[in-house]
Amino acid sequence: MNYTLLSTLALSLFAAYGSASAHEGHDHHPAPAAMTSGIDTQYIDAKVRPQDDFFQHLNGEWLKNTQIPDDKSSWGSFAKLRDDTLPQLRGIIEELRTRKHKAGSNEQKIADLYASYMNEALLEKQGVKPLSGELGQIRGVKDKKALPGLIVRLSRIGVPTPYAVYVSTDARDSLKHAAYITQSGLGLPDRDYYLSKDDARLAGIRTQYVAHVAQILKLAGHKTPDAAAQAIMEFETALAEVQWSKVDNRDPVKRYNKTEIAKLGDLAPGYDWLDVMGKAGVATKTDYVIVNQPSYLKGFARLVDATPLDTLKAYFEWQLLRDASPYLSKAFADANFAFYEGVISGVTAQPPRWKRGVATVEGAIGEGLGQLYVTQYFPAERKVRMDVLVKNLMAAYKDSIDRLDWMGPDTKREAQDKLAKFTTKIGYPSKWRDYSALSFVAGDLAGNMRRAAEFSYKRNIAKLGAPVDREEWGMTPQTVNAYYRSTANEIVFPAAILQPPFFNAQADDAVNYGAIGAVIGHEISHGFDDKGSQSDGNGNLRDWWTADDRAKFKAKADALTKQYDGYSPLPGYNVNGALTLGENIADNSGLAIAYKAYKLSLQGQPAPVIDGLTGDQRFYMGFGQVWRSKMREAQQIKQVKTDPHSPGQFRANGTVVNQPGFYDAFGVKEGDKLYVAPENRIIIW
Repeated sequence: MNYTLLSTLALSLFAAYGSASAHEGHDHHPAPAAMTSGIDTQYIDAKVRPQDDFFQHLNGEWLKNTQIPDDKSSWGSFAKLRDDTLPQLRGIIEELRTRKHKAGSNEQKIADLYASYMNEALLEKQGVKPLSGELGQIRGVKDKKALPGLIVRLSRIGVPTPYAVYVSTDARDSLKHAAYITQSGLGLPDRDYYLSKDDARLAGIRTQYVAHVAQILKLAGHKTPDAAAQAIMEFETALAEVQWSKVDNRDPVKRYNKTEIAKLGDLAPGYDWLDVMGKAGVATKTDYVIVNQPSYLKGFARLVDATPLDTLKAYFEWQLLRDASPYLSKAFADANFAFYEGVISGVTAQPPRWKRGVATVEGAIGEGLGQLYVTQYFPAERKVRMDVLVKNLMAAYKDSIDRLDWMGPDTKREAQDKLAKFTTKIGYPSKWRDYSALSFVAGDLAGNMRRAAEFSYKRNIAKLGAPVDREEWGMTPQTVNAYYRSTANEIVFPAAILQPPFFNAQADDAVNYGAIGAVIGHEISHGFDDKGSQSDGNGNLRDWWTADDRAKFKAKADALTKQYDGYSPLPGYNVNGALTLGENIADNSGLAIAYKAYKLSLQGQPAPVIDGLTGDQRFYMGFGQVWRSKMREAQQIKQVKTDPHSPGQFRANGTVVNQPGFYDAFGVKEGDKLYVAPENRIIIW
């Protein structure tokens, strides 16, 4: 797993009418001559009023007639756009396989890795043999003193272990890198899967998990797979009991615990942290680390001391096999799919092997593939139009801060300073990643994945002591997503998301402001959500709020938490308003700012009526159709338990109920199901 940017990225998983006001100095991009609305009107369910259920009204016919593909856990705007991108990537890779390339070139590496994945016959012959070296190391451990070194070796090749050591920007000094230690190592999606004793569904998953672990261990030749699987389950449950919850992990101040390497032994007595930091390549470059969850490290050290060595060895063997199973023979890959995609997410069929092969290439050499992707599939004019949208969103945010009635002048000055220091990245990196130290062998898939993981590990650790690279990207250009990174105070929009329904170059501006404009606003708002607002314009954790303004902000955030706590996508499973708070703030604030920016873009001129829809209606409908989605029940439970984003229907309905412009656009009034009294609408930015 790549922890390099995880602590600093806020990812957005794209899940009677107001009058325009004149505003000079804001850019307006003329709409195309065709003036299409960009709204999928064929999916509207006319039987449902937008005032009662906006999501169902806009997407009802789609929801009624669309089946989730057998190889997907969910389906919707994001998933379809991602699925549409895969054939493009496949075409690039397949074309590379038809030509000879310079030895060591990215093109040759991509072709070799894909070939190693597609060679199923060889994988069947190899069985578990590609892991013989690592299995031998684990099985050969004689005492617990060898465990710190073993964990470092496994971490270097991407195997999940109870903790991870990684390098990222120092959250309190954004010009420097720091080493971090964070919790990890569970085989189920979250600690709740182990600890929710009154949930019959999760209890059933735990039973199936033990059976799956035993199945994989048996395939690998473990002597007592059933007993070992049960012992592993007990160990992981004990790990889960001492881990922090996802809500606790959202607090960046609570997670920042600067600790001298020499004193890590005081934090977790009996565990050789000096050995870990030395072998990890950290101790020679720094004398401190940032411990994300101190109490977890104490608990982990106690568990290591109390757990039999044979159980610990079986656990590490399982984690190695879990990580490698998709890249081994059919028996391993099928068993892995059956549990993690079938049981956990409800998927009923594996994707075609070529899709899995493309995903493997993306995971290992993603920017190398992305460089080829943007050459073919990212027209320059998309970036030009995005620049205009971003400029108008920034202007709207600046104006909004000035007009806030709940924030005082001192905090406003700091907020404006932070906004002025935002960096925007669109499309693809200005400097591509150097993969010259990475090598692949056409007939060694498991080895290739270990080499890719070790390349990433070494590249990450090498940052310690080196200047922070502000040109680095945390996503590939072909990713259908966007993000805000607090330590760089930057918003990033990869090329692949700049397509319909997010960005429609053939449509009138209204739908684009409602869709990609709200995405832009969402990412800007992450800089001012409950987490991002704790960092300043230079990317440093610093309290720049007056106590009174922070209290007012918290009151609004608490109200939003309560609102989303009340939503339930499945009986017995409510949205966790505290876990999803940052994304809910970003959704609500982003849409509000996008609406203001849309009004500014009109420069006082009336919006045209297209397809019988006003500009304001098209704006909100552009937002609502982005969240068009369906999800399998098992995946819905996983989302509620683990995902900081609310389900799609609540990202749509839960956001528009707080937007005054929505009430005007659709004539929402008291008595309508989506009506919220003005004094109860939660308006932040």
